[in-house]
Amino acid sequence: MFKLTARRALIVYINGNRVIRTLRHYGMVRYVSRRMHYVVLYVDQDQVTAVTDRLKKLRAVRRVEQSYRPDLDPTLTDLEMTGIYKLHDEDDKT
Repeated sequence: MFKLTARRALIVYINGNRVIRTLRHYGMVRYVSRRMHYVVLYVDQDQVTAVTDRLKKLRAVRRVEQSYRPDLDPTLTDLEMTGIYKLHDEDDKT
């Protein structure tokens, strides 16, 4: 039976494009921006800290950031009620 595994995206900022092939050993490469020099890499949730530490040790990697999407509440409907967004005078309230 197919079992879903929790994954998290890592955004890896790189110095050059030659390191992209070696990043495939650490996780699944989903997107590569050759112009802006970053890679979106998907890793299993339980391996995020270990892979992040190993990626930071690579010479061609500038920095590694985790995606915040799994931490967000998907049922959040009204941002004004939660205090995240405050309504301004120029906003339309319908």
